[in-house]
Amino acid sequence: MNIIERLRAPGGCPWDRKQTLETIRTPITEEAYELADAITKHDMQAIREEAGDLLLQVVFVASLAKESGSDAFDMKDIVRTICDKLIRRHPHVFGNVDAKDSDEVLRNWEKIKTQERLEKHQNTSILAGVPDGLPPLLKANRIQGKAAHVGFDWPAGSPEPLFAKLDEEICELKDAANEGNQTHIEDELGDVLFMTVNLARRLKVDPDAALNKVCEKFRKRFAIMEEFAQRENKSMSDYTLEELDSFWDKAKEILKK
Repeated sequence: MNIIERLRAPGGCPWDRKQTLETIRTPITEEAYELADAITKHDMQAIREEAGDLLLQVVFVASLAKESGSDAFDMKDIVRTICDKLIRRHPHVFGNVDAKDSDEVLRNWEKIKTQERLEKHQNTSILAGVPDGLPPLLKANRIQGKAAHVGFDWPAGSPEPLFAKLDEEICELKDAANEGNQTHIEDELGDVLFMTVNLARRLKVDPDAALNKVCEKFRKRFAIMEEFAQRENKSMSDYTLEELDSFWDKAKEILKK
């Protein structure tokens, strides 16, 4: 806090002095993604560094808020607020409420959040806390998870009904594609993706992490394909699809080894 306040003070850093809450919105998002990426790669040194970068953004928010004059708060207020919230939303630890498993903890959490919104005269919908700005894949996972916390979910047990529903959605997408109505195709493709997220939850797989992993796998294979082309002093577009498929198969074998 002292460093940031020094940077923001007269005679401090010109760049830091001109920042506002609006201008640091993008850095906050970027730093969060960089930390998530470091965690995905299990790079502890990078995690430590990126966690610090993200913390810097929170400190920056506190400093800007302290200077605002209206509705001002500081870093102590931020810490105090989250501490109060953690205690309030864990009555099974800090109070006399029983919670036999994590599912019951989450159900209690949603009830407490709803009561908090009611007291603040806010939207009390279970889904009100899902930010509109979340990436769609993450948003779908959060929406489904919150609905599941209050019991609106597929029955526990075998994932076979979810596979069957996914097959049904794919069939509907095929029908829409044959029909050629672009709006209908978009709707049905959305249903397929939404159902895929449902299946991922049942299989206890983070869909965002799974998709990111396959993107990285594709990137590595494609880089090897590009190396093949470079060795022959050609562009990727110089090859036929069959030749590129052959490169792809070779790249898969190389990575397996």
